[in-house]
Amino acid sequence: MKPVDLQYNSSVQISGYCHEDFQEVAEIFAQNFDKYNEIGSSLCVVVDDETAVDIWGGYTNEQRTDEWNNETLSVAFSSTKAALALCAHILIEREELKTEDKVVKYWPEYGKKGKVETTVGMILNHTAGLPAFATTVEQGGFFDWEYMIGLLENEEPFWIPGEKTGYHMMTTGWLIGELIKRVTGKSLGQFFNEEVSKPYNLEYWIGLPDSEVGRVAKVTPFKSSPSDKPSEFAEAFRSKPNSMQRLSLTNTGGYDYNSADTYKAEIGGVGGITNARSLAGMLSSLAQNDEKLLSKKTVKRLSQSYSVPGKDSMLMLPTRFSEGLMIHMDNRDNFDGEGGSFIIGPNAFGHVGFGGSSATFADPDYKMSFGYMVNKLGGEYLISERCQNLINASYTSLQT
Repeated sequence: MKPVDLQYNSSVQISGYCHEDFQEVAEIFAQNFDKYNEIGSSLCVVVDDETAVDIWGGYTNEQRTDEWNNETLSVAFSSTKAALALCAHILIEREELKTEDKVVKYWPEYGKKGKVETTVGMILNHTAGLPAFATTVEQGGFFDWEYMIGLLENEEPFWIPGEKTGYHMMTTGWLIGELIKRVTGKSLGQFFNEEVSKPYNLEYWIGLPDSEVGRVAKVTPFKSSPSDKPSEFAEAFRSKPNSMQRLSLTNTGGYDYNSADTYKAEIGGVGGITNARSLAGMLSSLAQNDEKLLSKKTVKRLSQSYSVPGKDSMLMLPTRFSEGLMIHMDNRDNFDGEGGSFIIGPNAFGHVGFGGSSATFADPDYKMSFGYMVNKLGGEYLISERCQNLINASYTSLQT
């Protein structure tokens, strides 16, 4: 592949590799730093098992004192759920876990408070009814796996499991992770490391080793402005103290995404630590549909919607989930705001991260996998404009 010289009209130096056919992608990436006042970012696109783009730039902190480099890691937030889903589907393919089975078959204690009929599939597709904790999470609770599992066992669902879709923002990591633990005897982080991260030579951890903590970029929170138009989610968050919207983001035991203790904990819904290169690398096998990681049959299932039709009870906009992953969602005509869509190919699947922080997907039709990470959060609920532009340009580059 012929690389291009990465020289752009940008306020920051862009480093890495770009194939000549993907020059427009790299140019948009560079322009993001000035157009959106980006702090630090990395992007990787893999096509047919060949790296087409692997670039980075900017800084690892809001003060812009430390440069983002080839070794920088970042918080994957909800893109971690793509790794979580892969772990579940490895066990499903081995017939050690079945989506139609009730959760209590593997985890008997889960069947309290109206949850006995919950299936594994309901947990995977966000219809299980536990998108937040109503019980107050104790300080530091997210770091104690057994404590969190006990909370889930004794929680009452917000709706009858299976009747609605409602994005399980935080809880899904413990829900799926405990099923993995019950089946394999291994923690989520250990299983992911052994089955996915090490075999595919990824720099991706759910539970970061102490030795890697210094590589993680600090996240800058979203700063709202008076001109922002509140979404239905934001309105519920502000006006209803006991709403799932408020509880999902505030009843977290003091969760701090910039804490080293958070990096090291196995928080499977939002706590993965990685880079864009490994986000794309993780899904490259599925994009090629080479059956090294999952079968063609499973890859096809991952592009099919298992959501209950209608508005998502948590996010308050239409969503589409396959078994553990997000699929093409175009809400431009029915969501009054930026960041309410995830526009990818009709057979593509992946996940986005909180505040436009990250995105990853595989598109078997184009044999393309994509990984993107930033350390400045926006107000988006799904993908940010800064990332969607990169996705659009990647598809365009494939068609030239």
